[in-house]
Parts: sequence; C-alpha cells; structure tokens
Amino acid sequence: MIAIYYVLALIVFIVGALPLAFLSFKSKYKISIPARFFLVKNPKFKDASVHFHACSFGEIRSIAPILKDFQDKVAVSVITKTGFDEAMKITSNTRFLPFEIFLPFWLKSSKILVIFEAELWLMLVFWAKFKGSRVILINARISDRSFGRYYKFRFFYKKLFKFIDKIYAQSEIDKERLNKLGANEILVCGNIKSAFLPKPTKIYEKPMQRVIVLASTHEKEEELLLKNISLNPSDKLIIAPRHPERFKEVEILARKFSDENGFNFSKFSQTQNFDTQINLIDTLGELVNIYAISDIVVLGGSFVPNIGGHNPIECAQFEPVLISGEYIFNQKSLFELISNVNFTGVSEVGSLLNTQLKRCKLTQRSDATQIINDIRNAI
Repeated sequence: MIAIYYVLALIVFIVGALPLAFLSFKSKYKISIPARFFLVKNPKFKDASVHFHACSFGEIRSIAPILKDFQDKVAVSVITKTGFDEAMKITSNTRFLPFEIFLPFWLKSSKILVIFEAELWLMLVFWAKFKGSRVILINARISDRSFGRYYKFRFFYKKLFKFIDKIYAQSEIDKERLNKLGANEILVCGNIKSAFLPKPTKIYEKPMQRVIVLASTHEKEEELLLKNISLNPSDKLIIAPRHPERFKEVEILARKFSDENGFNFSKFSQTQNFDTQINLIDTLGELVNIYAISDIVVLGGSFVPNIGGHNPIECAQFEPVLISGEYIFNQKSLFELISNVNFTGVSEVGSLLNTQLKRCKLTQRSDATQIINDIRNAI
C-alpha cells in the first residue's frame, strides 16, 4: 500500500505542479507553496530529539509552552506562513512540511514525532517510524462533520494508525470515532488548548467605553455583522480579521461603516491605541491582549458555513460576554468547557448587543502532564 500511495502522490504532484506554480504568485502562498512543493529555501532540519508538526498559527500558539519546554531539542514543521512565523519565534529549526513525495529523503530522524490534532499524513508517520521515531498524536479530534468522510476511507486510516504509537484524544466521543477508524492506544486527556491558555503579551488600559470585539472574522462575516449591529455613541468597536491577507479588504468595509454612521476610524498598526470608535487590528499577535480589555466578544468563523468556528477559550479566560454563530462543528469540544455562551444567527447579533447578558466562564481545564512525560521518556 505504501508504494501505491507514493506513486499516486507522485502523479498528483506532476499534474498539480504547474497550477501550484501559478498559485504561488498570490501573496498568501508565495512562500509556503514554493517551500512545500518545490523545496525552495526549505532545507532539512538541524538535528533534533523532538519533531513537532502542527498546521498553522493557532496550533503553534496552543503548544508553544511545550515547544519552549524542549526548546534546545526541538524541530517544528508547519503548513502555513503564519504558523511558520509564529514557530520561528520559538526556534529557528522551523520548516514547512514538504509534500509527501519529498519526505523519504527530506525527513530527519528524531526520538519522537508529535503530531497536533488532525495532521494525518501517511508518508510522515511511515517514514518517521522507518527512521526510528516514536510517533504520538496529541489533541486528536474527529468532528461531527468530518467523521463521515473519514469513515468512508477507514481502510486507509486503519493502515495509517498502525504507524502511530499513542493517541491523546480530546474526548470520549473522539476516542470512539478514532477506534472505529482503526486506531488503538488512545487516552482521553481533554483539549490541550485549555491546558495552556495564552496570556497577554502587552497590557492595554481598558477604555471607559464598552468594548465590542469582532474576533477572527472571515470573508463575508464582517459585512454581515456590520449590517446587523448598531453601536451606541459611547461604544468602541474593534475588528480583528482572521487572515492578514484580508486586512485591506476589511479596512474598506470598516471605513465605509464608519463614514455611513459618523464614526471615526483608525488602523491599529498606525495608532497602537483604541482612541477612535472603530479600530481595525491589522497586526498579528494582538487578539489575546484585546480580549483582556473586551466587554463583548463576537467570535467569527461561526456565522458562515464551512469554517466551523474558532477557539473560544482564549477569550473565555477573561470572562466577557461571548456571542457566537451556530456553525461551530470544529470547536464543539471547546465550547463545552464554557458556560453562558450566546449562540445566534447573524441577524440577531444587534439585538443581543443591547440585551443584558451574563458573562461567559471557563468551567474546565485539561492537563498536559502525561503528554509532556511521554515526550521526556522518549528522549
């Protein structure tokens, strides 16, 4: 099966190489695609005892405390540019994970490979085991939405899980689903994102006015939300888009909203303060700092289909009023750790802002001790 899979992956690469080359001209992919699919400025790791693999910015932020715990022994692979930049803050031994056909000769041996959540690449786990690594999957989850798709290919995942020594699942439901896909050696230890909550890196003075944050918003969400909210004259609105390549697009929407309503507007990159009524956060790494001064958080990624929501516990630790859309299929386990979440459709957000609502509260925390001990025992 491994040989067949490799040949199929090679065919996919040959067919897709030219379209990928054109796609790499987009600013979002101009570094990640050449690195992952053509090995441009993406050399092998320096020697490391622990290889962590995670997808993107949020995942790297979630495991940053563990990475720092093994900082002098670690290598980190990622998929996205934002994830790469965040991991580079911890270790220069950070690389983009190449497409699978390159892994047999690109991947270096390590004592242990730690994979985060659903980054299940057959060539990665196979060659890690071939080169002598222990392989563990942490924070494993199978969402309601994705389980059906996984189950259709359970013959494939049954083979893949043979190369994973232990799985740390988020919940009993995830354990049950993983078992059905052929996984063994599964331990439920909760969601690691609640074990290591990011703390503010800067302390901002809380404005006297009510602070409303549109957090981690996606395409169409800003426009929909701005159409359905009415600010009080004393409110401050902070808009924090999820993806930096959309900052300009959201700036146009925010400026239009400000002009139509007689509000003043500023970009945080230029002012570094919240003096204006409408503020666009056009820099990365500020969201937790802003959560700390928020009164109401409207959490994006949940008002349009096909995204599945975003991590709510980063803001819940500060106990604001929390409003979310209903499309949270990727984050159900995290929302279960929070009380007083207000789920609603986008058209009702405006009325909720003018309702006396309870502040949310984080009710459970997980423990990553067993994972950390597993890594230490391996090295």
